[in-house]
Parts: sequence; structure tokens; C-alpha cells
Amino acid sequence: MEGKEVPDDYFIWGIDDSAYGPVALPVLINWVSDERVVADTWVFARRDGNWRRAVEISELQMHFGQGAAAAFDMPAGVAISPGSLRRIRILSQMNDAQLDHLSRFMEKHDVPQRLAVIKQGDPGDGMFLVLQGELRARVITGDRETILSTFGPGEFFGDMSLFDRGPRSADVVANEDSTVLKISTVAFDRLTREVPALATILLQATARTLAARIRADNKRLNRITEQFSASA
Repeated sequence: MEGKEVPDDYFIWGIDDSAYGPVALPVLINWVSDERVVADTWVFARRDGNWRRAVEISELQMHFGQGAAAAFDMPAGVAISPGSLRRIRILSQMNDAQLDHLSRFMEKHDVPQRLAVIKQGDPGDGMFLVLQGELRARVITGDRETILSTFGPGEFFGDMSLFDRGPRSADVVANEDSTVLKISTVAFDRLTREVPALATILLQATARTLAARIRADNKRLNRITEQFSASA
């Protein structure tokens, strides 16, 4: 018995995180012409069962021009699996396609023990995600070091620089050999322009974690205040 023929049609992943389709190739080509589908749009070809960027689909490449195709021939971002990225808490709810796309806006850095990733007073130029190892945020007063926070695998720091580009408020130093991912302010600006839906997901997850940190800090402050009042 012959196998059932697979339809030669496509689904398109929209910026609202919804799949649209199926559509036939002529319709998809029209969407490219109307710029409803751009080079970086994720497209599912039912005939081969894979999600790929529109510019990587041979039937569409001529409709983007040589510039777009050439840009995707060059390696971008870092080669890291979605499974590894999902260990970072603020990325844990993203699907494989979203994580693969986001990795193209990241830089991977191996940080030897005792090296400062961030120095107090330097201009903020991006946030960092910890893949492995441990780092500490510190301030130096005279000869005394005060540790503000410690960051392990799955955590992040330096996030405020994505919003205000202000000077760093503390050093961040590796307690041991570590690996971090950096999303620079330049890369984040490009992410918000090119893939605003993905940038929104990242910002929402970051905001939830920051809110939890603030609540925890408020609880600690209240306990300290209560203890001081009781002793007084």
C-alpha cells in the first residue's frame, strides 16, 4: 500500500507566537513580497517536517535578494543547544525555535577565576547569563570588600544596562572558572527591532525575576527593622 502523499504547503510562525497556515507556496511568496514574511521569519515546510528561517528555504531565497541570503550564510551568535539555554531560569519557558533564535543575539565568554567581568563605574553595555561556575557582585571600600550577591548557573546580572546604559554599580568577579552569555545593548536593540515578540518574552521573564528579588529584599529589610526596633 502506497504511503499517503504529504501536502506541499507551509505554516508561518507569527510575532504573536502563533502559527498561521497552511498556505501554498504562491501565497507564501506573495507574503514575502508584501513583507509579511521576512528573511528571519520561521516557516514550517510540511513536506520535510522542519522549521527553518524563510531565507533558508530554497524556493524563497530569490525573493529576498542576495544580501539577505549572504547574511545568513555567515555564522551569527553562539552555537549552544536549546537544552543548555533552558537551564537559565528566565529562558526556561521558551521553545526550541525561540531559544535557537535568541542565541544569535548572544556572545559566549569563558571567565577565568578572579577575573572581573564587570567593573564598578564602567558604562553598562549588556546583561549576562550564567551557564556554569559562580560569580560575585562586590564593592570595595578602602581595603574592605563587601559582597552584595552571588550568581550561579541559571542566574543573570547586569540587566539594568539594557534600559539606562548607566555606569555599573559594582564589580562582578568570577569565584571560579565560569562561562557566561552576554546580550549586549547593541544586540538587544537589534532584537527589539527584528523580533519584538521574542524581546517581549525575554523582558517579561526578566521583570518577574526582578520583582521576586525586590520582594525578597523587602522582607529582609523588614526583618532587620523589626529586630532593630525590638533591641531599641
